[in-house]
Amino acid sequence: MSPTAKKKAAVARQAATPARRKVASAPAKKRAAAAGAVKDSPSHGSYARARPALQRKIATPLARLREVCFSLPEVTEKEAWGEPTFRVRDKMFAMFATDHHHDGNIAVWCKAAMGMQEVLIDADPARFFKPPYLGPRGWIGIRLDGNVDWDEVHALLAESWRMTAPAKLAATLPAPSDE
Repeated sequence: MSPTAKKKAAVARQAATPARRKVASAPAKKRAAAAGAVKDSPSHGSYARARPALQRKIATPLARLREVCFSLPEVTEKEAWGEPTFRVRDKMFAMFATDHHHDGNIAVWCKAAMGMQEVLIDADPARFFKPPYLGPRGWIGIRLDGNVDWDEVHALLAESWRMTAPAKLAATLPAPSDE
């Protein structure tokens, strides 16, 4: 290919590129706008987005869960696996789960002290369960549909936060006996 032909080909590619980007970016912008609208909704789960009735059902538990989590120091929320997760210094200590794999639970999963998972599940299997994936690591699932003891949820989430936060930061939160 001659140098002149190479230049013409490069100019043609450059001229064609913005048009292709424009065409490709229009659907992307629509998807981004739709995703932004969904992120403002009560649930981030793709399954919940497809079911408006489920969205209404989880609006109150998620709002209350956010209130509890954000009462703890340096908590951030990040969407992961299509669900809101709550982190301290980018380490996850809780995850909201909406009908995960169609199990019917609206719940929060959080870390639990060694041995607490079995104690809680044995004490009240209607409220507590062993979540998939993280259950074998000692995490506990707490159902948030129905009658929820939010003081207990707060205590369990605070303990999960303490187990996750760096030692100096964890020391800033009063121990359960001090509350």
